[in-house]
Amino acid sequence: MSNECLKYASVGICIKDFSGKQITSYNSDKSYTPASILKVVTTATALEILGSDYRYQTTLEQDVNHPNRLLIHGCGDPTLGTEHLDNAPNAFLSQWADRIKEKIDSNKTLDIMVIDDYFGYDDGISHRWTYQDMGNYYAAGAYGISVFDNTYKLYFNTMRIDTCPIIVKTEPEININFKNTLQLNNSGQDNGYIHGMPFSMDRLLTGNIPGGRTSFSIKGDIPDPGMYLGEVLARTLGEKGYKIGKVETSQDDFYRQMYLKDKKFPEGGIFYRHLSFPMKDIIKDTNVRSNNHYAEHLIRTVGRTETNDIYSSALDAGIKKTNDFWKSKGLNTDALMIFDGSGLSPANAVSATFMCDLLVYMQTKSKYASDFMESLPQAGIDGTVKSRLAGTKLVSKIRMKSGSINGVQCFAGYYIDGDKKYAFTVMVNKFSGARSQLVKAIDNLLLSVF
Repeated sequence: MSNECLKYASVGICIKDFSGKQITSYNSDKSYTPASILKVVTTATALEILGSDYRYQTTLEQDVNHPNRLLIHGCGDPTLGTEHLDNAPNAFLSQWADRIKEKIDSNKTLDIMVIDDYFGYDDGISHRWTYQDMGNYYAAGAYGISVFDNTYKLYFNTMRIDTCPIIVKTEPEININFKNTLQLNNSGQDNGYIHGMPFSMDRLLTGNIPGGRTSFSIKGDIPDPGMYLGEVLARTLGEKGYKIGKVETSQDDFYRQMYLKDKKFPEGGIFYRHLSFPMKDIIKDTNVRSNNHYAEHLIRTVGRTETNDIYSSALDAGIKKTNDFWKSKGLNTDALMIFDGSGLSPANAVSATFMCDLLVYMQTKSKYASDFMESLPQAGIDGTVKSRLAGTKLVSKIRMKSGSINGVQCFAGYYIDGDKKYAFTVMVNKFSGARSQLVKAIDNLLLSVF
């Protein structure tokens, strides 16, 4: 606490053994912005409520009233076409095309309807996210259909110094209108941002990126993943001999029927079910790589266990379910204030005590204790904490999630060494000075305690 970078900071520290006994603490009952350690709460909740073997389903259906209309019905799978989890991103397209050709006549014009309304549309992003984040890959929306991590790469040539960086291409190819105000820097740092609202194909580029590169990329969010999936599949089917007619999503019908008492939905006969990776793999990637995209789907999926009404907010329901679940397990949730699943919102708040109580619960009372432990990256070895405590006595003995946004640095996890088993949380808000100085101080704290 005497470190210069903590002079004006708020700090919360809690360490408990697995009996729940508090070993040491510092302002541990105060609420602090958690950043990405909130994913510990999200993944634990999803694991407890959905189970480690839960798999999302995306179904291919033939419209019973229009036999040459394909219905693609999504239920929130964040892993469809993912580049993570040892997945081949485009493999599902040819697999789907083969299944479709077995079922639907290729001699007639094929219409495609993507039903992506499972989470609704208005809460695909949290209303507490900041403008600077929206439009970037780490703030991608979460919908009933997500594809390719709802992410594209935007490539530039930055060799010329007399103009803005030259846009070369997007990968995958996607039709977006960019207003380019980017500048070049000599620092080699990526300070480029993509700004834009969900479902808008207009994007503003701000900030600066390294000059002198023949190829440099930044990442943005796919604005309308349901429509994009329909268009990509349409191209694949066109190569298989289909003539494609209308490609649409359920969004127009969703809003048109919003206030109608009697709503009508497409009726389809399922002929193929695409299954996601199991939940234990999804939560591991969520925690190891700090995957915002997966985390946002998880909290909305938890919400849909509370209500299947697509006109209700899946995010609000997930927040309520999370709070209610941990309260039912005897944890004090008074300090828990959440507005998303990933921790991206600076409005989120939680106490170090609550985090430790949840961590202790997951190892002493959860039947998914092993899967949860495995989901946390090992300090000095992998994930976002690969450089933390490397080469020290704590390597292989600490698993922890990191969390960082502007002015925030947090860590939460476990120290395990034989019979010595502890849960710990360190939360720092509004620090000054270099982040590297702060994380080194936290490293030293953990080395001195354990």
